[in-house]
Amino acid sequence: MSAPQLITPEAAAYASQYSSLPDGLLKEIEDYTLANHPQSHMLSGALQGKFLSMLSTLLHPRYVLEIGTFTGYSALCLAEGLDNEGELHTIELREADAATARGFFSKSERNKQIFLHTGAAAELIPTIDRPWDLVFIDADKTGYIDYYELVVPRLSEKGVILADNVLFHGQVLENPVSGKNAKAIQAFNDHVLQDPRTEQVLLTIRDGLLLVKKKQA
Repeated sequence: MSAPQLITPEAAAYASQYSSLPDGLLKEIEDYTLANHPQSHMLSGALQGKFLSMLSTLLHPRYVLEIGTFTGYSALCLAEGLDNEGELHTIELREADAATARGFFSKSERNKQIFLHTGAAAELIPTIDRPWDLVFIDADKTGYIDYYELVVPRLSEKGVILADNVLFHGQVLENPVSGKNAKAIQAFNDHVLQDPRTEQVLLTIRDGLLLVKKKQA
């Protein structure tokens, strides 16, 4: 049985029509990725990207962590609201994608504030000692719980986590949930729901975004 179509193309197009357009560099990344990358469907895209940039602007973060750089689109969105002395650290496993992102970062006015790390996120996250104001998890789905557990204790007082693909193409609605990645996402959603340290809201933007923050003491 195929997964249900959660957001119709018409609704997605309407949402994009009534959302602000990305800047020129983001459009360049989108065009390049769609034309050249075999996994271009992984790109955040204009609608989700605008949400990321607006959230960053509202939070005005000092320290941002992104787990899963891909070709650099979402990192530049997340960097839009950075404090003038802020840092964005982004982690990418694949060197080819990291090289592509690095090239686009060099064209950004935020370039000196963006630090790209290449390697396994579970090994790199503990080496970057910052109080995170904003974390975006968009990497291998089987690693989500581990990444979450690594960053929750290091959230700042105002810090939030965003996890992407938490609807996983509608496959989490199947009964039973099948497929390694869909099962991993379902386990992650359950894990966060049951965590007494945090509260969350699941947003039906694109493929699902889970917004998480620590509960107030």
